[in-house]
Amino acid sequence: MKIAIPTANGKLCMHFGHCEIFTIYDVCDKDKVIKSVQTNVPPAHEPGVLPKWLGELGANVIIAGGMGSRAQQLFAENGVKVVTGAPAENPESVIKAYLDGSLVPGANVCDH
Repeated sequence: MKIAIPTANGKLCMHFGHCEIFTIYDVCDKDKVIKSVQTNVPPAHEPGVLPKWLGELGANVIIAGGMGSRAQQLFAENGVKVVTGAPAENPESVIKAYLDGSLVPGANVCDH
Protein backbone atom coordinates (compact mmCIF):
# COMPACT_ATOMS: atom_id res chain seq x y z
CA MET A 1 0.00 0.00 0.00
CA LYS A 2 1.24 3.49 -0.82
CA ILE A 3 -0.16 6.40 1.17
CA ALA A 4 0.35 9.97 -0.06
CA ILE A 5 0.18 13.04 2.17
CA PRO A 6 0.38 16.64 0.91
CA THR A 7 3.09 18.28 2.98
CA ALA A 8 4.28 21.82 3.67
CA ASN A 9 6.76 22.98 6.32
CA GLY A 10 7.09 19.44 7.68
CA LYS A 11 3.37 19.04 8.40
CA LEU A 12 0.31 17.80 6.59
CA CYS A 13 -0.78 20.64 4.31
CA MET A 14 -4.42 21.47 4.87
CA HIS A 15 -5.10 22.19 1.18
CA PHE A 16 -4.35 19.25 -1.09
CA GLY A 17 -3.58 21.25 -4.22
CA HIS A 18 -1.27 23.81 -2.66
CA CYS A 19 1.42 21.76 -0.97
CA GLU A 20 5.20 21.98 -1.40
CA ILE A 21 5.72 18.23 -1.65
CA PHE A 22 3.86 14.95 -1.44
CA THR A 23 5.31 12.53 1.08
CA ILE A 24 4.60 8.98 -0.04
CA TYR A 25 4.80 6.12 2.43
CA ASP A 26 5.20 2.56 1.21
CA VAL A 27 3.48 0.49 3.90
CA CYS A 28 3.34 -3.27 4.42
CA ASP A 29 -0.39 -4.11 4.41
CA LYS A 30 0.04 -7.16 6.61
CA ASP A 31 2.29 -5.70 9.34
CA LYS A 32 1.16 -2.06 9.06
CA VAL A 33 4.82 -1.03 9.07
CA ILE A 34 6.34 1.80 7.04
CA LYS A 35 8.85 0.24 4.62
CA SER A 36 10.04 3.40 2.89
CA VAL A 37 9.36 7.09 2.51
CA GLN A 38 9.89 9.32 -0.49
CA THR A 39 9.13 12.95 -1.20
CA ASN A 40 8.03 14.26 -4.56
CA VAL A 41 7.59 17.80 -5.80
CA PRO A 42 4.17 17.96 -7.47
CA PRO A 43 3.55 19.31 -10.95
CA ALA A 44 1.84 22.67 -11.33
CA HIS A 45 -1.63 22.66 -9.78
CA GLU A 46 -4.32 22.39 -12.43
CA PRO A 47 -7.63 20.52 -12.28
CA GLY A 48 -7.13 16.77 -12.68
CA VAL A 49 -3.32 16.81 -12.76
CA LEU A 50 -2.57 15.69 -9.19
CA PRO A 51 -4.87 12.64 -9.13
CA LYS A 52 -3.33 11.35 -12.36
CA TRP A 53 0.22 12.07 -11.17
CA LEU A 54 -0.29 10.42 -7.77
CA GLY A 55 -1.88 7.43 -9.48
CA GLU A 56 1.20 7.09 -11.67
CA LEU A 57 3.30 7.08 -8.49
CA GLY A 58 1.21 4.14 -7.24
CA ALA A 59 -0.66 5.85 -4.40
CA ASN A 60 -3.74 3.90 -3.24
CA VAL A 61 -4.62 6.09 -0.24
CA ILE A 62 -4.54 9.89 0.01
CA ILE A 63 -4.77 11.56 3.41
CA ALA A 64 -5.43 15.31 3.31
CA GLY A 65 -6.85 18.14 5.34
CA GLY A 66 -9.03 19.26 2.48
CA MET A 67 -9.68 18.32 -1.11
CA GLY A 68 -12.10 19.56 -3.74
CA SER A 69 -14.95 17.34 -4.86
CA ARG A 70 -13.60 16.91 -8.41
CA ALA A 71 -10.26 15.56 -7.16
CA GLN A 72 -12.10 13.19 -4.80
CA GLN A 73 -14.23 11.99 -7.70
CA LEU A 74 -11.16 11.36 -9.89
CA PHE A 75 -9.50 9.34 -7.14
CA ALA A 76 -12.68 7.32 -6.55
CA GLU A 77 -12.94 6.52 -10.26
CA ASN A 78 -9.44 5.04 -10.05
CA GLY A 79 -10.00 3.05 -6.86
CA VAL A 80 -7.92 5.35 -4.64
CA LYS A 81 -9.21 5.83 -1.09
CA VAL A 82 -9.40 9.46 0.07
CA VAL A 83 -9.38 10.52 3.71
CA THR A 84 -10.07 14.22 4.31
CA GLY A 85 -10.19 16.27 7.47
CA ALA A 86 -6.83 15.03 8.75
CA PRO A 87 -4.98 17.30 11.19
CA ALA A 88 -2.00 19.50 10.26
CA GLU A 89 0.53 17.33 12.07
CA ASN A 90 3.77 15.56 11.24
CA PRO A 91 2.97 13.21 8.31
CA GLU A 92 4.49 10.20 10.06
CA SER A 93 2.21 10.74 13.06
CA VAL A 94 -0.78 10.93 10.71
CA ILE A 95 0.28 7.71 8.96
CA LYS A 96 0.76 5.85 12.24
CA ALA A 97 -2.66 7.00 13.47
CA TYR A 98 -4.24 5.88 10.18
CA LEU A 99 -2.55 2.48 10.37
CA ASP A 100 -3.55 1.81 13.98
CA GLY A 101 -7.12 3.03 13.41
CA SER A 102 -6.88 6.05 15.71
CA LEU A 103 -6.96 8.76 13.02
CA VAL A 104 -10.18 10.71 13.52
CA PRO A 105 -10.79 12.84 10.45
CA GLY A 106 -12.63 16.12 10.87
CA ALA A 107 -14.40 18.27 8.33
CA ASN A 108 -13.05 18.64 4.81
CA VAL A 109 -11.42 22.09 4.90
CA CYS A 110 -11.84 22.57 1.15
CA ASP A 111 -15.19 23.66 -0.23
CA HIS A 112 -14.74 23.65 -4.02
